[in-house]
Amino acid sequence: MKNDAGISKEALTGSLKDYRAPTGLDLIGRTDAFFGWQDERRRQSVWPYARTISSPPAANCEAVSDSNETLSGVNFGSQDYMSLSSHPKVKQAAIDAIGRFGVHSAGSAALLGNTALSRELERSLSEFVGGREIVLYPTGWAAGYGSIQGLVRPKDHIVMDILAHSCLQEGAKAATANVHFNRHLDLGSVKGKLQRIRQQDSKNAILVVTESLFSMHSNTPDLKALRELCDRYSAVLLVDCAHDLGCMGENGLGQLEAQDMLEGADIIIGSFSKSFASNGGFVAVKTRAAAEYLRYYSATTTFSNAMSPAQAAAVLSAIEIIRSQEGKKLRRALLSNILKLRTDLSRAGQEVLGVASPIVPVHVGDEARGRIISREMSAIGAIANLVEYPAVPLGQSRFRLQVMAQHTDSDIETIVTAFRNCMDNTAASDGTNKLAADLNAKNRGVSAA
Repeated sequence: MKNDAGISKEALTGSLKDYRAPTGLDLIGRTDAFFGWQDERRRQSVWPYARTISSPPAANCEAVSDSNETLSGVNFGSQDYMSLSSHPKVKQAAIDAIGRFGVHSAGSAALLGNTALSRELERSLSEFVGGREIVLYPTGWAAGYGSIQGLVRPKDHIVMDILAHSCLQEGAKAATANVHFNRHLDLGSVKGKLQRIRQQDSKNAILVVTESLFSMHSNTPDLKALRELCDRYSAVLLVDCAHDLGCMGENGLGQLEAQDMLEGADIIIGSFSKSFASNGGFVAVKTRAAAEYLRYYSATTTFSNAMSPAQAAAVLSAIEIIRSQEGKKLRRALLSNILKLRTDLSRAGQEVLGVASPIVPVHVGDEARGRIISREMSAIGAIANLVEYPAVPLGQSRFRLQVMAQHTDSDIETIVTAFRNCMDNTAASDGTNKLAADLNAKNRGVSAA
């Protein structure tokens, strides 16, 4: 059965959640059901994931879809917020590092994987985040996971925002069974969890986990209020700053700066893959003892190869730019682009979520409609990422537009026009809306974690 857009019902219904926990004796064969569903979406050009970029991730780029269709046009799907991945100084720093050290770290940081560049990067990051001790990780995901797994033990407790990133949730799961999820940004929920834990356990540690900027909703917690709750209940505060560190704030310190909480966070996590033009991440703590403990008990650094020399050099160069007058100029350009995109989308009748940040979520709603819009936008040269259930709640699919300092007014006008036209076109399709209603009815009562 196909709808008015000529797409099969199978391609517009169902979600990743349906295939998350397959059962049966055949460990390999039971993956077939997922692949069948995925491949139907691929054949219908409504599988918008696993695209391959064939040019730099700039404001305009070329890519190839998972079904080998060529895509080209304005790019709001890459997270190069400061537009540093193609910056001449950053590229030259990586080239020079390869010439000096080769292409590979060839070892764990706990053994012989460090280079002079990684040690210099630790010093530079320490200066950037107020003199803390720095532990480097090969990816941002590894930093988030390892910060929790490395410090929390089975009798300890974790109070975590329900929308915390996968790396934080998986790290918590690996560390202890005592994981307590609070409602998103709900201070009353956090307080209730802490109160109940302390009534039953006055001896073991509690880690409160949040993000400075939540990437699916573009919203932020009240960090000072969380600090006060941590002080009241003898808890430690961890803040994951992956999406605003480097790119927001006068000095590039994001919400930690905006809320005057650089000192108030006990543990800071950062990722280099958003604003720092490289892979990798770090954990910043206040004592040498905590840093050394993480180096030898945090599995994702102890048992992973260290960052490559080229990665360390790229991040070093990026930090230098981020902390310079050029960095301030780039952040102003980025903020100007963010505000223009949000304003223009709202004027075009679109529902823009969250607060001003490099992530601009635009609400669509029906999953089927989102899939069709994604297909149509790609066809007219507008590259953006669809986010659907279970990454966001059922019936709340959205496009997560990611803004760069390099975007122009023309780029923004192009994506807004494309989005408005595609939204209007799909709104006129009764068949699409019927299939979306079928999907919602099928999954009604199930919410995303």
